[in-house]
Amino acid sequence: MVVAEKLEPVIGLEVHAQLLTKSKMYCPCSAQYADSPPNRHVCAVCGGMPGALPVVNARAVEYTVRTALALGCRVDEWSKFDRKNYPYADLPKGYQISQYDMPIGLGGSLEFRSGDEMRRCGIVRVHLEEDTGKTTHTTVEGREVSLVDYNRSGVPLMEIVGRPELHSAVDAREYLASLRQLWMFIHVCDGNLQEGSMRADVNVSVHRPGEPLGTKVEIKNLNSFRAVQRALEYEIARQTELLSRGEQVIHETRGWSEERQVTLGQRTKELAHDYRYFPEPDLPYLKFSPVQLDHIRTHMPELPAAKRERFRAQYGLASSLSEVLTAEEHIASYFEDTIRADPSIEPNTVGKWITGEVLRLLKEVDTVDGSIPVTPSNLAALLGMVQRGAVSNTAAK
Repeated sequence: MVVAEKLEPVIGLEVHAQLLTKSKMYCPCSAQYADSPPNRHVCAVCGGMPGALPVVNARAVEYTVRTALALGCRVDEWSKFDRKNYPYADLPKGYQISQYDMPIGLGGSLEFRSGDEMRRCGIVRVHLEEDTGKTTHTTVEGREVSLVDYNRSGVPLMEIVGRPELHSAVDAREYLASLRQLWMFIHVCDGNLQEGSMRADVNVSVHRPGEPLGTKVEIKNLNSFRAVQRALEYEIARQTELLSRGEQVIHETRGWSEERQVTLGQRTKELAHDYRYFPEPDLPYLKFSPVQLDHIRTHMPELPAAKRERFRAQYGLASSLSEVLTAEEHIASYFEDTIRADPSIEPNTVGKWITGEVLRLLKEVDTVDGSIPVTPSNLAALLGMVQRGAVSNTAAK
């Protein structure tokens, strides 16, 4: 695709995360559906039976509040759920219970690194809803059919709506990676994009600097960092070419074809009034007391940025080493467990061995749960022998 003019892109992300709860959002059915046969985790509530009443999953609410506080959002005293009346073929009751005008979190921001620079993107809102089922289009006895698996229907789903303050595909990818890291550190989502635990919708428009913003296009259901970056790069180029030829960009929803590496038009974009929101009559309002919010804030796990700073200050690590060690929570814990096993070993030595030899080993050894085959105590014992001169550095490796 030939780009005839350089225009500025404006990008906003809406990111969905399945929460690490045992049960679904509004019923006691198991939320662990990955390896289950189709339609095994369905009851009268998530199956949409008339008269079945929903009950809010308190743990899902707590995880959403935890995320909102971690992002610096305002959590008001009152919040509520709303019906989103849109024809969901993969939600049996035909509507989604979401949040509209009184979400759990408002405002806030996310700081992330893009290249050599730290950037910050504002957050519009953090709200809680339910996931849909999974539709599979296939052929049965020569006929094209659509099959629906409702196991995922009703699983707690949190959405983060970011402000349109990103200006490159790379920034969008790094924003998503940083959000994933945050969720994993505060133990609310497993961050598994391949299995659909995280999905992103991106909104993008282009305009000439100094002129009003252009018409935005939404690209739905991107489930990898690579897909987010590639889809945005293509769409920015497509919109730029259209405007350079004097044509208009249509306000629409598009999908990303991984096979063809292009975005494809799906439907004209819905507006808020198309969803016909109204307060969910079967659920009471949520009320958050200062005591509840203080309890969640006090018991918040250490955030990635705070851990990076503590590693620099407490262990004297270089910024680059601290950055790698805190990229994943289990690596950060492994580092500190190794130091606790033998405090006499220089922290920088431990850090360099982990970011070098241990991470190299992890790439070579395929463990089922991602665990590190060498225990912290064994690594500490090995590094202790190197430090005493009993074993050479080369032999230890």
